[in-house]
Amino acid sequence: MTTGHQAIGPSGHQAGRQTMSFFAASRRVFDLSLGEMLWSRRTIFMALVVGGPVLLALIVKGIEMYGMSALRVNGQRVAGFGIFGVMIWMLFLRFIVPVLGVFYGTALMADEVEDKTVTYLFTRPIPRGAVLIGKYLAYLTCTMLVVLPSVMIVYFLLVPFSQLPSTFGNLLIDLGLLALGLAVYGGVFAFVGAFFKRPLVIGLVFAFGWEQVTLALPGYLKQFTVAYYLQALVPHAMPPDGVTSILQGMFRDNPPVAVCLAWLFAYLGVFLWLASRAVERKEYILEQ
Repeated sequence: MTTGHQAIGPSGHQAGRQTMSFFAASRRVFDLSLGEMLWSRRTIFMALVVGGPVLLALIVKGIEMYGMSALRVNGQRVAGFGIFGVMIWMLFLRFIVPVLGVFYGTALMADEVEDKTVTYLFTRPIPRGAVLIGKYLAYLTCTMLVVLPSVMIVYFLLVPFSQLPSTFGNLLIDLGLLALGLAVYGGVFAFVGAFFKRPLVIGLVFAFGWEQVTLALPGYLKQFTVAYYLQALVPHAMPPDGVTSILQGMFRDNPPVAVCLAWLFAYLGVFLWLASRAVERKEYILEQ
């Protein structure tokens, strides 16, 4: 009989069994993880979070039906796609996307360790890094299946029918921007979850402490945050009218689109690689 702790080292799979390819293993883990995530308690939490903007859009719609203005910026009345753009920036990009990245990304490996199912995964003939990548892809699919439909509902509630043809292209850009945000934050916090002992606390401090403080301060430190490049893309996603100038006034500077995308994809690639390497090399200690 053994007591105390059980260590799962880097070479956990059984000898003599052929190891699956990285791609095939990632796909297998993705298939197993997606159903679990969609029916987990976190998805209920996520549905409640994204339900907030839908409820707010219903309230705004009700106010405007009575001829009143629900939002004014710099004394100018903002309506329709302008309110939708503000909600994309203030609610989705500044809060919902980071919080989902934190709660899902940090749990990709931490939940397996806590539930002691990491032993089952690591004794299979698959690359250990493929476990993280497969679970990451499941996270990305799960969050997009919940967040993006919520954005569509908000869009059709707020934007008048007459503005749909001229703004639908911008909606697609917004959806792509949110998907990119979920991908990048998920990659960053996947590394946090794979490398650190208390990933949730560290993730929350990073997303709602470090990023918020550095964005408010002058200097170059904000250029090392994900939020800086995501929010800088918002004005570029707006239609060329008065709303654009209103939103651009909320930002001190806006890097070019190519620069923002280059940095965001660099963050995504580097942190996913670091997370995969951390899982490959880390020795996980399980409580008995």
